Amino acid sequence: MIRKVRLFTPGPTPLLPAAQFAMAAADIHHRTPEFRALYLKVLAQLKEFIGTKNDVILLSSSGTGAMEASVSNLTSPGDRVLVLSAGKFGERWTALCKNFGCEVDVVQKPYGETFTLDEVKAALKLETRVVFMQGNETSTGARHDVEAVGALLREQHADALLVVDGITALGTTHMNMDTTNIDVVIGGSQKAVMIPPGLSYLALSERAWDRMEATYNPRYYFDLRKERKNAKLGESAYTPAVALIAALGAALDWIAGQAATPENPAGDLAQGRKKLIDNAETIAAMTRAAVTAMGFKLFAPGGPGAAATAIIAPEGTDSGIVVKELKARFGAIITNGQGEMKGQIFRIAHLGYFDYMDTIALIGALEQVVVTKLPQLNAPFGTGLVAAQKAFAERTDKSTGV
Repeated sequence: MIRKVRLFTPGPTPLLPAAQFAMAAADIHHRTPEFRALYLKVLAQLKEFIGTKNDVILLSSSGTGAMEASVSNLTSPGDRVLVLSAGKFGERWTALCKNFGCEVDVVQKPYGETFTLDEVKAALKLETRVVFMQGNETSTGARHDVEAVGALLREQHADALLVVDGITALGTTHMNMDTTNIDVVIGGSQKAVMIPPGLSYLALSERAWDRMEATYNPRYYFDLRKERKNAKLGESAYTPAVALIAALGAALDWIAGQAATPENPAGDLAQGRKKLIDNAETIAAMTRAAVTAMGFKLFAPGGPGAAATAIIAPEGTDSGIVVKELKARFGAIITNGQGEMKGQIFRIAHLGYFDYMDTIALIGALEQVVVTKLPQLNAPFGTGLVAAQKAFAERTDKSTGV
């Protein structure tokens, strides 16, 4: 039978058609008035998408490049920093900070868990200059309480900057930078904004910009001060990813259009972002309900995020079986566990261009895999689909489906 390949991965995510069209038409030089107008428009849109009045910087890199830039620009060798780590991407913060000569304290929690405020408070020292954390730990499906950590720092350790990897949290979590005491938040293009990999972006508070003037870790391509200076003119310091920036503008227009009204046909980006997040939350709830009804256990039941759901394979079963069967039989691409969790969990994504129909289709395909390959779960056809339908009905307006 025909198999259409469909991504259900937490990055890259399915591409928005409007963004694909914009990329195809992006035959434009980056030192022209036309591109400068596009660049300034996208930077302004990103402020709305992040929920900030602070300056935003675009980089031609994956999200890890923006993570590195935040370390190299905000720290000096010997600075004491705190990393809140509960998965592979928390571990990446630790590695980056050590590579730039920082003295790194770590609140280390097992994969699938999150940390308590008491643990964060106990780990803070008078010398702590920066706290690094994830919004979502995509490797485990867990969501961390950024707002609570921000409030703790504001009240008890105001000198420490808070840097948040929001790469999969932006567009899946209701989190405004300016009301959450975040000094740096990082996003990536291949996530909720539904375009290919290759762009990252950072919003930085004035406190963060001030800190840069007193730090002396090496930086060149990732010198954010240089990018800020050029961005005010509608340019990047170096050759930008022109087609991706055109795609990002189209994607942000589309998100705004989800909140269009007769009075405002162009829509509202802040409201469109809310709808995007609510969509991810609904799809995540449907998925969690379906897999638990089928007999699976969630890997991060205490704090599941809406970017991706991590599911534990049945005891004695390699999670790769589910990943391989969904791809081979149905063209559905999900992801295995990362790091120490490979073979133990599989992950289904919800961020970006996913909808109800995608979710129902994947759950139906997963039922086929369960019945044929995981009979120990004793989950007949319809078990997951019924649970997902009920979860959808409970979370949506019956007349509008939203």
